[in-house]
Amino acid sequence: MKLEELKQQLATLIAPLKEEERIEVINELRTVLHELSPFQHEPVDCVLWIASDKMKANDYNPNNVAPIEKQLLFTSLLEDGFTQPVVAAHSESAEKYTIIDGYHRFELGSKRADLRKRLHGYLPVVLMNKGEGKTGNMMASTIRHNRARGRHQINAMAEIVRELANLGWSEDKIGHELGMDADEVLRLKQVNGLFELFGQRKFSQAWTVE
Repeated sequence: MKLEELKQQLATLIAPLKEEERIEVINELRTVLHELSPFQHEPVDCVLWIASDKMKANDYNPNNVAPIEKQLLFTSLLEDGFTQPVVAAHSESAEKYTIIDGYHRFELGSKRADLRKRLHGYLPVVLMNKGEGKTGNMMASTIRHNRARGRHQINAMAEIVRELANLGWSEDKIGHELGMDADEVLRLKQVNGLFELFGQRKFSQAWTVE
């Protein structure tokens, strides 16, 4: 059977299904493809759509995030869509999935009405490999996810601010889009020490001693 014929048959099979059944079939097909994939040992090879009410937070990670960063995450999900799935594992009990990484993506995607409506109550989820559902393994995995990311280096962020300023972005726009307050934008400009970055600022007349 040619690939085009297979695609047409799949479309004919899936299109008439109700939404919930369609999602279930798509997940099944992705699972089959994942099992045949040369990348089957990589969780990201298989992103599934799972109902958000089947997911739960873990009980060992405080999940603290600054309000301004959470608002930026919401803006990103709203404007850019989900570019990173939630990472989860099968719970040891019931048909629940425990979140390993991405709690705030889960929280915003499941509780903010605009996102929940757009996602039909589902979330994109990557499941850890089999055997990763035990609490100890999940805790270690969460720590690795958190610590492996590190933080943005000041010089790198200052360079980004410089580029945006040179593109004509105002300080207000830079602050809004990057989730920074005015002082942080100013400090990052000062790191570069370039006079042109302050061209849009108005300074008061300085006084001198005669």
